[in-house]
Amino acid sequence: MQIRPETPADHAAIRKVTLAAFENMPHSQQTEAAIIDALRAADALTLSLVAEQDGQIIGHVAFSPVLIDDQDHNWLGLGPVSVHPDHQAHGIGSKLIRTALDQITAMGTNGCVLLGEPAYYARFGFRAAPAEGPALVYPGVPAEYFQSLPLNGPALSGTVTYHPAFAAS
Repeated sequence: MQIRPETPADHAAIRKVTLAAFENMPHSQQTEAAIIDALRAADALTLSLVAEQDGQIIGHVAFSPVLIDDQDHNWLGLGPVSVHPDHQAHGIGSKLIRTALDQITAMGTNGCVLLGEPAYYARFGFRAAPAEGPALVYPGVPAEYFQSLPLNGPALSGTVTYHPAFAAS
């Protein structure tokens, strides 16, 4: 398996993998593929990597800018991340995320946030906001599912806003 940056020739395959990956997920509103398309159209994909095996795209991860208290602090949002159902539970998602985190750290990104399963993302160092004290928050979701990871800068506190493309449907 090879992990590499997406190319224009990968766009349809990324859409297909993303649709398949989220098809039966109860928490999904089935907008993930549209979000990636909208981020790409807005030139807001800071990093977009694919996992390719035997010439086929089997996974994808996207990173885009987020604002904290309406300011750019050089933080990114991780997601969506997708692995085709036929290839899940083989470490592909983990490899995509680890590779991408290494790349955004090398790029000088100060930190990363995501909305996802705490038990899964803890292995990469992501943590939910503490019950008390300063923290990054994302209104409207259970606090334990919104997580952050400082990379090249200090932990911050404030309200996170994702790119408007996340409203795509």
